[in-house]
Amino acid sequence: MIEIKANPIPQGKYVPATRFGNIIVTAGMTPRKNGQLIQTGRVEKDTPLENYKDAVRQAAENALTAAYHKLLAGEHIECVMSMTVYINAEDGFTAHAKLADFASDFLNEVLGDASPMARVSIGVSTLPGNAPVEIQLMCGVGQ
Repeated sequence: MIEIKANPIPQGKYVPATRFGNIIVTAGMTPRKNGQLIQTGRVEKDTPLENYKDAVRQAAENALTAAYHKLLAGEHIECVMSMTVYINAEDGFTAHAKLADFASDFLNEVLGDASPMARVSIGVSTLPGNAPVEIQLMCGVGQ
């Protein structure tokens, strides 16, 4: 389990996560640390994927942190049901799934068996603040 940090700060008129019953859905989270993007710019096809690893993991951590803040006492994340990874990709970038693997690996390290999820990775032309990645989670809650 990760250290529960302060809830990510919304960059607009929304909440970091919502909950209905035992389902938590997070807003899209960019790689912000203490409110500041740790990396900006498009994901370039000729740049090693490792250059984006910290940003992807930070975005995943922010999404998971937002989900944790919706848990009640005695509850835990039972499973990550779905993850959407938006990638600010330049034309010709095709390694979407490999980049999203950094987020899957992070969730697996933190949640273990709760982390295998359905997943989609989507290339887009821009993201808020020129972030390289944005991640949204849907989680199931257990007791």
